[in-house]
Amino acid sequence: MTTSAPARSPATDVAPRPGGSGAFTGTRHLVRLALRRDRVLVPAWIAVFALMAYSSAAATIGLYPDLASRRGLADTVNGTTATVALYGRIYDETSIGEISLFKLGTFGAALVAILGIILVVRHTRAEEEAGRTELLGSGVLGRLAPLSAALVLVTGTNLLLAVVAGAFLTAAGLPTAGSVAFGLAWGLSGIAYGCVAAITAQLTTSARAATGLAATVLAVTYVLRAVGDTSPTGGPRWLSWISPVGWAQQVRPFAGHRWWLLTLSAGFAVLAVWCAYVLASRRDLGAGVLPDRPGPAHAASWLTTPEGLALRLHRGMLVTWTVAYAVLSWVLGGIVASIDSAMSTPAAAELIRQLGGQQGLTDAFLATEVSFMGVFTSAFAVQAMLRLNAEEAAHHADPLLSTRLGRLRWAGGHLLVAVGGSIWLLLVVGVACGGAVASALGEPRYVGELIGGAMAQVPAVLVLVGIVVLALGVLPRAAAIGWAALVAFLLIGELGPVLRLDPWVLDLSPYSHVPRLPGSPFTATPLIWLTLLAVALTTVGLIGFRRRDLD
Repeated sequence: MTTSAPARSPATDVAPRPGGSGAFTGTRHLVRLALRRDRVLVPAWIAVFALMAYSSAAATIGLYPDLASRRGLADTVNGTTATVALYGRIYDETSIGEISLFKLGTFGAALVAILGIILVVRHTRAEEEAGRTELLGSGVLGRLAPLSAALVLVTGTNLLLAVVAGAFLTAAGLPTAGSVAFGLAWGLSGIAYGCVAAITAQLTTSARAATGLAATVLAVTYVLRAVGDTSPTGGPRWLSWISPVGWAQQVRPFAGHRWWLLTLSAGFAVLAVWCAYVLASRRDLGAGVLPDRPGPAHAASWLTTPEGLALRLHRGMLVTWTVAYAVLSWVLGGIVASIDSAMSTPAAAELIRQLGGQQGLTDAFLATEVSFMGVFTSAFAVQAMLRLNAEEAAHHADPLLSTRLGRLRWAGGHLLVAVGGSIWLLLVVGVACGGAVASALGEPRYVGELIGGAMAQVPAVLVLVGIVVLALGVLPRAAAIGWAALVAFLLIGELGPVLRLDPWVLDLSPYSHVPRLPGSPFTATPLIWLTLLAVALTTVGLIGFRRRDLD
């Protein structure tokens, strides 16, 4: 008698797979999927960071060929409190590597950290929020596979960035050992804060909240590092040593390269991964460790309007940004009190004289800080405006637009929050920073001056909002161009003078047209032109949004 084997169904093919019931089952396939989805994003970011480092090194080497010129720059940088707060100190005034990359050491590590945060949240909490993780979990997929795949992706991306950045710096003519240490400091910073995002993705129930919480951790640790770096002898200089971004700076790639400090970032990442796994194994799919607070049984009357609904959707993010801005601005304003004790070198004294005395130096420091807060506020505006795209993609717009509500008013609610929230945050900057400076120096006039300086940043922020609205109306799939524009404008402002770019290239950034207040003469003309440009971009975008098909 002939016996035939029973037909095998797809289910019987899947069940016997080794490790099919393990918590990490499917990680390899999710990694491949993540690489497929980010086949443009990841290489583009790596290329941008590597070219940024290479360009800065190649352009600077020829500008400071001798020790005297390097010492002069190092004395000026280390004697300027605003510069030290933003970028950190130059530890070896004779090192061309230190001179070339002092702007990209700490600040660049923070930018790489943002990339790590974005990647992890994108492939963990964002996937859960969209329902794709639940769909994949209906098959053979381990509980910890999505988190593991995201961690593998962020680790591999940052290690590749470290290798490429180190190779580019070596090609630019910098010492190999220092170039490798610099690349690893960057890469481990991205991995460490990516692991922080892995924790926040378990704590919250939305991708925006997870990203905002991780970014807040990054901002707070960056400010603590700034306070430590600018503190006088006997002050809290230990604050520079309590975070991955501070460790990246203290590696000192071209000033002795302390290799052992890299193990601190690696150890921190391992500890954060362990915490993320513990949290992930103890929560339900789609839920967060921090429970959502139940709302009232009946909605308030203001929620019946599209503007009220938009404000409710953005409320948590706006509150978080407000608290962070208030603390950050107060700390930065308080740094002004330590400027006198920090300016003790001959180069610093000459800089004070050129700026018009101590008042000129204080104004220059505050103008620099306010301009950076304008850039950060643009990030809030872009994130808030992109919520409109997320609502459309999640089909939350369908039930709203099936009523008498029109598209323009629905979009206008989010636009109102993006613009109004940005103005509110800049007002917080002016009041908090001005209050801190007035308290430290005993000069109440700084409250009004800093409010004016913060409000001068609004037109540049509005240009970024206009770019996002234009993308949403004309090409919604490219809405992330708002982030690309923000990064491009930031790089133009930071590296443009170093690379000696043509004036027309520098003028592409809206921030280059904003008067640096306090301290500089106020000119309304560029602000008017920026506002008109923002209005034109927004108008064209809204017209396109009204006419195109919704997803």
